[in-house]
Parts: sequence; C-alpha cells; structure tokens
Amino acid sequence: MLDQRIKAALELVSTATLTTVLLKKGLRKTWMKGPKPLVPQDKRIVGPAFTLRFVPAREDLATPESWSSPRSTRGAIEDMPEGCIAVVDAMGIKDAGIFGDILCARMKKRGVAALVTDGVVRDGAGVIGTGLPVWCDGVAAPPSVAGLTFVGWQEPIGCGGVAVYPDDVIILDSDGAVLIPQAIVAEVASAAVEQEKLETWIMGEVEKGTPLPGLYPPNAETKARYDAEMKQKG
Repeated sequence: MLDQRIKAALELVSTATLTTVLLKKGLRKTWMKGPKPLVPQDKRIVGPAFTLRFVPAREDLATPESWSSPRSTRGAIEDMPEGCIAVVDAMGIKDAGIFGDILCARMKKRGVAALVTDGVVRDGAGVIGTGLPVWCDGVAAPPSVAGLTFVGWQEPIGCGGVAVYPDDVIILDSDGAVLIPQAIVAEVASAAVEQEKLETWIMGEVEKGTPLPGLYPPNAETKARYDAEMKQKG
C-alpha cells in the first residue's frame, strides 16, 4: 500500500524532476522508452505497479482459446487492486494490441488508476471511451495472440528498458512514465519536492533577468540566498 502522503507529494512533482533526483542517486534507467499518453492527460497519476508479462507468440499457446484460461489477461485483471497502475511488458511489439476496450473497461470498473505498456492497444477509440488513462506506444488492430503469448502477472518484468518489480511506484505525466524503486520512494519524494521548490525559485530569478552561470545549477552563494529567502518566508 502506497502511503497517501507520499502519493500526494509525488502528484506535485514532474517526471522530469524525478529523473534528475533518481540520477543523483545513481539510477539511470527509470524512464520507460515507448509509453506515452494515448490522449492528453491534465493531471499526474501515481500508483504502485501491478506487473504483467508477455513473451513472443507461440502458435500452440497464443490462441483465442487461451483467453479462457485461468492464467490469462482476464485472470490478471481480476487480481488487480484498486489504485494500482498496470505495467505490461509487451517487448515493444507494435503489431498486436495487448488490451482492447472491454478489458480496459473492466480495469476502469475495478478502480485501476492507469495502464502502461511498451506495446500497443487495440480498439483505440473504444479504449479512449472507457476513460482509463493509458500510456502506450500506439494502436494496432490485431489481438495480442497475433504476436504475443501472455505468461503471468505480479513478477519482475522489463517495460521500455526499465526493470519493474511489483509495488514499485509509477509516476505518469505528459513526459511519460517514470519508476521509483519501492525501497527508496519516501526519500525520493522528499528530495523531489525540495527540487521542485528550488527550480520554481530559480525560474523566478530567470524572469528577473539573473544570468544562468551560478544560478542553474546553483552555486554556494545562490543556495545561501535561496535558503535565506525560504527561511524568511517561514
């Protein structure tokens, strides 16, 4: 369960800021290549990862009949908790849609916060109509079994070049999808909120005409001036 105070803090922080904070902690692979909003989103979405994994299609396994198996995308959806973000490893395959409108409608009904995949969805207009926020790499008409075999959920996956473990924290905005490892989410959130405050102040200095050298990134003098102003504001 993601602490609601941390969730609220992260909803105020851009994915751009988060990647910088994570980079300072030595984590370079946190932004997922491929996923982008299917439609523009006016708010940031934060939630714990619920992982799903596909492998390349194998003709004896990737069949329409497999959709009725207990180990199917249908079964995985029924296991998704409210507020989670479904993160799907589709290996970047773009000619088979992992989910369509009916599956996305069920996810929306179950309270899933969003869907993220390095693959594509199908029934694009229908998926948009469900209201489920989706970050993907496009739309394709063929079903998943045309190019993929679903193999499981809630295990480590790769999505867009990022290692994703169940319950890692996902942040989504117009710049894409970023992951924070669950173990460091509190310290990253705290550092990111402070970074946003600093950058807001720096932007104000830029608007005043302050030159960039020594301002961004801030040198010791600039940091002292920032600290003094923040202390003055209380």
